[in-house]
Amino acid sequence: MKLLSALAATLFALVVWQAIVSLTGLPKFILPGPALVAETWWQNRWVIAEHTWITAVEVVIGLAVGTVLGVVTALQLANSRAARVLVQPMLVFTQALPVFALAPLLTLWLGYGLWSKVAMAVLIIYFPITSSFFDGLMRTPPGYLDLARTMQASPRSILWHIRIPAALPSLASGMRLAAVYAPIGAVIGEWVGSSQGLGYLMLLANGRAKTDLMFAAMLTLGVFSILLHMLVRHATTRMAGEAR
Repeated sequence: MKLLSALAATLFALVVWQAIVSLTGLPKFILPGPALVAETWWQNRWVIAEHTWITAVEVVIGLAVGTVLGVVTALQLANSRAARVLVQPMLVFTQALPVFALAPLLTLWLGYGLWSKVAMAVLIIYFPITSSFFDGLMRTPPGYLDLARTMQASPRSILWHIRIPAALPSLASGMRLAAVYAPIGAVIGEWVGSSQGLGYLMLLANGRAKTDLMFAAMLTLGVFSILLHMLVRHATTRMAGEAR
């Protein structure tokens, strides 16, 4: 049923897109039709696939690193009042900084290769994962904690056997958001400085007035993001379900 709904929504969007192109008579270099974009995608499928692979590697590594850092930070915040006083304001401060302002600095520090894009992805997803997991850790049902203390469980045992399992649904929610945000970070990094990736391909196509190729790269990025979100959602749903 969900698949049929998604197909119907996609078909409707394509019909509306084609109707706008046909009714307005806009030039192809301003708004190409879906048929032209599909033809361009097919003609450049190997080039697009090569750039998609680069972006995918950046996103997956960034998602993995950001998740690990977010989990470790959330555990430290939950277990240390001093960490909450010192680190939490810094986390909020980093979110107030424009991403485009940080991208050139990361490129300057880490170069034009893989790691500056990974750092951008990590920077974007770090706060959502840390915040969601920390909230879950701090909202452990008091009855569970009281029962564990009555049974003289150690703080370490309470953390690993009660607080973390109870917080996994919150972590799952943060990871689903991260799966959507991580491609944005990688592409922004590619826009600022790169010679590979879908973001670079979009800029290259735009500079040469190849709007159809730019749309093909954008749609490829969108499909990749949807597939990544579905994969993470499936994995985190099982993780949260097993925790219960």
